[in-house]
Amino acid sequence: MGAGRAVTVFGAYGHTGRFVVAELLRRGFVPVLSGRDEVKLKALAASHPGLEVRPASVDDPESLDRALAGAQAVVNSAGPFATTAAPVIEAALRAGIPYVDVAAEIEANVDTFARFADRARAAGAVVVPAMAFFGGLGDLLATAAMGDWTAADEAHVAYALSDWQPTNGTRAAGTVSRQRRGGARVVYRNGRLDYRHDETTVLQWPFPEPLGSREVIGEFTMADVVTIPSHLPIPDVRTHMTAEAARGVTAPDTPTPAAVDEHGRSAQTFLVDVVVRSGGSERRAVAKGQDIYAVTAPLAVEAVHRILAGRTRSVGVVSAGEIFDAADFLRALSPHVSVEMFR
Repeated sequence: MGAGRAVTVFGAYGHTGRFVVAELLRRGFVPVLSGRDEVKLKALAASHPGLEVRPASVDDPESLDRALAGAQAVVNSAGPFATTAAPVIEAALRAGIPYVDVAAEIEANVDTFARFADRARAAGAVVVPAMAFFGGLGDLLATAAMGDWTAADEAHVAYALSDWQPTNGTRAAGTVSRQRRGGARVVYRNGRLDYRHDETTVLQWPFPEPLGSREVIGEFTMADVVTIPSHLPIPDVRTHMTAEAARGVTAPDTPTPAAVDEHGRSAQTFLVDVVVRSGGSERRAVAKGQDIYAVTAPLAVEAVHRILAGRTRSVGVVSAGEIFDAADFLRALSPHVSVEMFR
């Protein structure tokens, strides 16, 4: 457990940040509340008496240094990560503490690997981007499904969301991401990211029963195309999204998530179906749970716990499946995510 260790949460008052703060408290850590808006930070602190508030801005390095002073790790939950990731990573490197973020932005994650890989490795530092529902969970599932395979021909990550009501942060990050790639869509084929202007395809994906075959937007690309190839030799990584959820997240009038339980979770359910193929063989991992934003918190906090406990396999900029024992990590998520493996 956290044993009273301080962990700074940058963007603590955001939708996902609040889940991260609650999960840190549940695990025995002491969250340090940080972010740009002091009023919102103090409002959050009022519901968690005793927690320290440290306002900080990404354009003020000294404020970030104050926010991280004395902390054992930092979790960045403030998007758009194209703006926040690099300054907070720099602050973490100055402080000599691990950095974990929940970025789903493809370009921001690419930037993190490209910009900080050498420096973090040389410093023996740990930087884990996309430690979230998108990016982290798919990578863990793909790594666990691979098992003793040393390579595969292709990996598919198919998402079945009952609906997708995006947060304001999701909308803002999506806007920045689309602007950065000039409206192109991104695919990972033949061992590289490919920016394309052709139309996406609609296909049927055979989800496990009782869900069964569902219409999905083929190559509705998510952060898994960065995390999985960062350490697994798979030349084609494709992510797909159920058509209803894709329409919900892109529609301008879709409401934000509404809490339906005492934990603040929405009624949204998810199923993630990961298939890896090599030659004529296929392996599969399936995860089920509730609320993609809420489940990001145990993913990020379990990562912090394992890093601080020394239960890691590498240093530098690393994705979840590379730095952690994927199968063991997934077992630790059992209160939040049910996982089945098929080989």
